[in-house]
Formats: sequence, C-alpha cells, structure tokens
Amino acid sequence: MSDYQKGLLITVCGVFLVTPDSLFVRLIEAPPMAIAFWRSAVSGILIVCFLLLFEGRSSFRVVFQMGIMGWVYCFLIGSTSPAFVLAVENTSVANVVFIFAAIPVFAAIYSRLFLGEHLSTRLAITMIAVAFGLSVIAYGSSENEIAHWSGDLFALYIALAYAGALTILRGLKDISMVPAIPIGYLGSAVLLGMTVDPMKGFAENFGLYLAHGACIAAATACLTIGPRYISSPEVSLLILLESVLAPILVWAVLSEHPGQWAILGGIIVIGALLVSNAYVYLKSARLKR
Repeated sequence: MSDYQKGLLITVCGVFLVTPDSLFVRLIEAPPMAIAFWRSAVSGILIVCFLLLFEGRSSFRVVFQMGIMGWVYCFLIGSTSPAFVLAVENTSVANVVFIFAAIPVFAAIYSRLFLGEHLSTRLAITMIAVAFGLSVIAYGSSENEIAHWSGDLFALYIALAYAGALTILRGLKDISMVPAIPIGYLGSAVLLGMTVDPMKGFAENFGLYLAHGACIAAATACLTIGPRYISSPEVSLLILLESVLAPILVWAVLSEHPGQWAILGGIIVIGALLVSNAYVYLKSARLKR
C-alpha cells in the first residue's frame, strides 16, 4: 500500500468515526455536562493509552516545549467538548455540522491575522459565500422547532476555537502536538467534574459513554495521522463528508429533519468549500505533471 493510499484510508476512517458524535449526544439520556465529562474523560484516557503504547512516555515531553501557545491550544481543544454537547442539545445537528464546515475559512482569517499568510482572491470569495450560507442557517433557526440561535452560537464558538487550534498547530509545526490533545480533554473533564455529578445515569449509559469516547479518540488519532500522507486540500475535502453524513445519520435513526433553510445554507457552505478546495487540488495536480 502506497503512502497516499494509507493516508486516504486513515483519514476516511477518521471521518466515519467522528460522524456518530452528534448521534451519541442525542441518544445518551443524561445532563449535558455529564455527557461532556465522559466524552472528554474517556477519549482523553484512550488517547493517552494510545500514545504510551505506540510512542512511549517520551512523547509527553512536548508539555515542556510547547510554550504559552501550546497551552492556549489545550484550552481551545478542551473547551470544544462541553460546547459541542451544548450545541447539539440546543439546535439541530444539521445546523451544528454545517457551521463546522466553515472552520477552514476561519482558519484562513486567523492565519492572515496572526501568521501573516497571504489571503488569496479565491479565499476571499469563498468567505463571502460561506458567510451568506451561515446567515441562511441562522435565519432558518427561527423557522425550525428543533433549532435555536443559542445552539448555533455554541457551534460557531467551536468553529472559531478549532480554527484557532489549527492556526496554532501551523505556528508550532516543528512540534508534535498530539500529546496536547488529551491534556485538553482531561483538563476539561476535571473542571466539568467539579460542577456536575458525572455518575448520574452512568450505569444506564455506560456502553454509550464508552463507545462515544472510543469513537472520538480513534477519530482524533486518524485525523492527526492521516494528513501526514496526503495534501491539505484532500484532507479538507474528506472532512466535508462529516457535514453531509452526520445529519443524514441522525435523520435516519431519530427522524430529525434538518429543515429546508438548514439544508439550503449547508449546500451553500459546503458547495463553496467544495469548489474552492477542488480548484486548489486540481491546480496542484496540474503542477505535478
């Protein structure tokens, strides 16, 4: 198997593993912050075990090398877990994942502001289209009983936080930040454990908690390893699959209709990103010839 095939397979596995994330939140009958606690705790512990098994204790030396921006990264990653649960609890799954699709655009803005990277005309046009699509989704929240602007705001925060985390990774590209992920997750779990009783409903939801955390841990590992072997445009295109598959999965299992405005806004957002990334991919493919 070539490196390209390996990267493609690992990244696709990561996308499929993260797709049921929203469905787990819907299925688990427990307080939102208890769900967030176990999502963070189980995935954090499993990633630590993965690192110890395959890379040893030396992999955690990054804690002493990553500096203040590394700790900001840990905070951003850790804060997305409770924010994700609150987003899914307060708005439709379609709204959440369609808003997530805008992460590459926010990352481009951060890269321009903090890393001084050039903002191309292509990206500027993409941003305008994505902003319009998000506006359509926000409008639809007032027309859909299962969607609400508060959940949309949590989803928007996650998109901004992940974009910030990706920008920090670009700034610390000489350091492997994989060990920082469980630091963020476990730190989040500790703080959540001080504000909520995580054992409430634990027995009834044990299997779902374990499966949920395992999916997040495995998806995180795959989406960290896969991009080492394939290009960024290809990774971006594959990750867009999650924005399409997650609402379909929740719709199929729980009959949660996303609403016409969410579908329209999602088509605009995903379509803009699809065209933008496809352009970059085809351009790079021509240059390699």
